[in-house]
Amino acid sequence: MNYLIHNATLVNDGTLSRASVYIKDSKIEKIVAATIPVTNADKANYSPIDAQGCYLLPGVIDTHVHFRDPGMTDKADFASESTAAAIGGVTSVVDMPNTEPQTTTLPLLEEKEQIAAQKSKVNYGFMLGATNDNIETLLNIDPTRYAAIKLFLGSSTGNMLVNNDKKLDLLFEKARKLIVAHCEEEAIVQANLRQYKIEFANTTGETAALHPKIRNTEACYISTYKTIERALKYNTRIHIAHISTATELNMLDNQPLEHKKITAEVTPNHLWFDERDYVELGNLIKCNPAIKNNNDRLALWAALYDGRIDTIGSDHAPHTKESNQQPYFSAPSGIPSIQHMLQMMLEAVFHSGKTGSEADELINNWLPLFITKMCHNPATLFGIKERGYIREGYWADLVIVRPGVEQLVKKEDLGYKCKWSPLEGMTLHSRIEKTFVNGTIVHDATAIGPNNTPKASQPLEFTK
Repeated sequence: MNYLIHNATLVNDGTLSRASVYIKDSKIEKIVAATIPVTNADKANYSPIDAQGCYLLPGVIDTHVHFRDPGMTDKADFASESTAAAIGGVTSVVDMPNTEPQTTTLPLLEEKEQIAAQKSKVNYGFMLGATNDNIETLLNIDPTRYAAIKLFLGSSTGNMLVNNDKKLDLLFEKARKLIVAHCEEEAIVQANLRQYKIEFANTTGETAALHPKIRNTEACYISTYKTIERALKYNTRIHIAHISTATELNMLDNQPLEHKKITAEVTPNHLWFDERDYVELGNLIKCNPAIKNNNDRLALWAALYDGRIDTIGSDHAPHTKESNQQPYFSAPSGIPSIQHMLQMMLEAVFHSGKTGSEADELINNWLPLFITKMCHNPATLFGIKERGYIREGYWADLVIVRPGVEQLVKKEDLGYKCKWSPLEGMTLHSRIEKTFVNGTIVHDATAIGPNNTPKASQPLEFTK
């Protein structure tokens, strides 16, 4: 079906503007200024959507998800998690390689592509994982076949730790692809873990409040420092995943993205929560790297604004509720978060408490910034073709957002297979009204009855 979205405020390329967007054959056919009226012929040839009072955004590109297929489908799979993504305005995802089996070869990548082609409601791509044993293999794979190389410099779910210096030097010297690095110094983490396990050996008193003490600032800083030092030595493109501390930010600069070789990502969870929230939420906000203190959280916001942080990714990492209810040392790390990542960011502009010109200024400054970090920059950094912007000829991955609508986060509304979120019981103040993937409505909050929408997803194309 062809659509005409009119009366919306477009957020694109750093500006807000009023325009009509025409969707034909899965792509954005034309964008017409709101001063040019929509005709009856337009409405006859396109299904009209009146988006008065709404913002029209490019679909979010989440380049950091763990959808768990093929081997951990008790936690999640591409069907459930892509449904949650669509509900949340995410139209494209890049899945991580620490699955079962680990995605470390081209045949294993192709297996995941086939699964996503059958199940996914949103567009999909994949990272290949580096190990101590597969660096030569990675270097010989066509770089346009996958999104990036994921490098774990600290162990996390799936334990894909790479700790061989010679192999790391080879990868950084020869890589033809962006390297996305999980930076935590393993020796520090393990030493801290041993210390606290001894301290709590004969008790059941350990809590998730230990997490930022075990996976502490020092572990993050030293690993990030070593990674950047190696990247500078070999002139390597490196993207620091889920940055979590103020100290790491001192190593980043705020040049324009096209001039950077070293870039960084932040998650909404590290912007939203801090160590005070462990008291109430415990293991529900246990993630790697750990959520740290309020000063770190505020520093991340400042770096997001001034350009030291380049992208926002969810690090969506679901586990079963039962596994999270184990004692801290036994509970897995990971937070399901893709369904609300956009709304979490929009709280800063639509529920700031400011009014009048101050509220308008906040929207005009921060809303385009969020779209840059969640849509434009991921497309540019990962070389994703014809997505991430509202442009004529691009795929019609679009999101209509209505501000000022209260939405209580409830278990029954979650798309996740695990059916939990640390946000349950909280109220958000915007609604994802409609999500388009390749010109097809895959989520419609205004629809009556179940959203049995057709699947329209495609594999992402990478240009570099």
